Amino acid sequence: MVAAASQKSVSKHRAHQDLRKTGIRWDKKMSNNCAAALLVYTIMQIVFVLGLIETKGMSIAPYFGLVLLVAVIIPFCRNFEKRWVNMSSSGLSEQSLAAKFRADQLVLWLLAIGLPMVFVALIKIIGPLL
Repeated sequence: MVAAASQKSVSKHRAHQDLRKTGIRWDKKMSNNCAAALLVYTIMQIVFVLGLIETKGMSIAPYFGLVLLVAVIIPFCRNFEKRWVNMSSSGLSEQSLAAKFRADQLVLWLLAIGLPMVFVALIKIIGPLL
């Protein structure tokens, strides 16, 4: 029994070493980027959008809007993560993976930083019309 447990431990250790030898964990890097982008996106929504929306009284509508805006971006982040889980095991070269990673990383961060700005611009444009 101890030998079986020891063998499992050794095989896990070897698999971890083999993973380090093969290269970068692109799926893990994208997952970390998605988490950071989601955090930045949420903070920007709180600071810019809630700061822009002035309500009289104790209206909860802006907070529901904030939750909705955060819920909209989560599927995009999840799609990036799923894509990289599949792409990491696709057998592409490190250079090819690096180029694809940079392109996806750029799109992810443009969405995370750009969408709050676009939303604020829409509020500024549509607000006076209402």
